[in-house]
Amino acid sequence: MRKSRFTEEQIIAILAEQERGVPTVDVCRKHGLSTATFYKFKAKYGGMDVTDARKLKLLEIENGRLKRMLADAMLDNTVLKDLLGKN
Repeated sequence: MRKSRFTEEQIIAILAEQERGVPTVDVCRKHGLSTATFYKFKAKYGGMDVTDARKLKLLEIENGRLKRMLADAMLDNTVLKDLLGKN
């Protein structure tokens, strides 16, 4: 997955700028965003402050780690079942 060129803090600042009354088109033009990207950011980070965004990022990292651990455990389980079934 491609890493965003904006940090969570920058994204929240961009969203706050639009919430202060600056038209969305002007905000997007100023920061070099498409409107689709802006609304994607708004869907994900809308209503958050910086600490909430950091917590979200940490939870996403932890969730990915747990998913990898589950996949490894399921693979080990499958291998053991295959070995026991062949004996």
